[in-house]
Amino acid sequence: MRKDMEAGAEFTAKDYTDPPPAPLVDAEELTKWSLYRAVIAEFIATLLFLYITVATVIGYKHQSDPNVSGPDAACNGVGILGIAWAFGGMIFVLVYCTAGISGGHINPAVTFGLLLARKVSLIRALLYMIAQCLGAICGVGLVKAFQKAYYNRYGGGVNELSSGYSKGTGLAAEIIGTFVLVYTVFSATDPKRSARDSHVPWIFWVGPFIGAAIAAAYHQYILRAGAIKALGSFRSNA
Repeated sequence: MRKDMEAGAEFTAKDYTDPPPAPLVDAEELTKWSLYRAVIAEFIATLLFLYITVATVIGYKHQSDPNVSGPDAACNGVGILGIAWAFGGMIFVLVYCTAGISGGHINPAVTFGLLLARKVSLIRALLYMIAQCLGAICGVGLVKAFQKAYYNRYGGGVNELSSGYSKGTGLAAEIIGTFVLVYTVFSATDPKRSARDSHVPWIFWVGPFIGAAIAAAYHQYILRAGAIKALGSFRSNA
């Protein structure tokens, strides 16, 4: 009995509110401009994401092509790390821009996961997925329109298994990577996380100031050699 009372007290004392499950079918949602605005945001964001990332992949393949750039081709281009930064940087910027409008899904897998968790309705999920697929098609279409020769030569930057890896390994990699992505989305949008973070606002002040101080010191004393110059000036005046 006592445990039940403590559990009840803890439940009523929590400082966050879990939103109710989204209805599976919400016909009224179709009458709201906010839904169509979100769908447009998902379309444009996915278009930009595919355009930049596919163009980066094709550009790297061209720059590192030994038949075009000679024996030193492997040293040219942005490299695999550069491609990863292009993907990560674009998704970071686009999610930041669209999170307040559509939730920043930009991926049918993310939308599907949120649908299963009843975070979005079936109607919204279907419209999002359609918009994302159309955006992806249009984004790649722009790459092909602007760089048709390179697009055709390098297979449109399409995903493919590297030599030495089986289809099962590729499938496992896709499952694990998508799990990490969708798990991150759930964690970032959890209302409990926002409530927990609200108790420590000082970290959002102290952290940036410390980071800024380190960056300033690095620029002035390491890159600009401010400490060495100051020491040299001191010695010359001695």
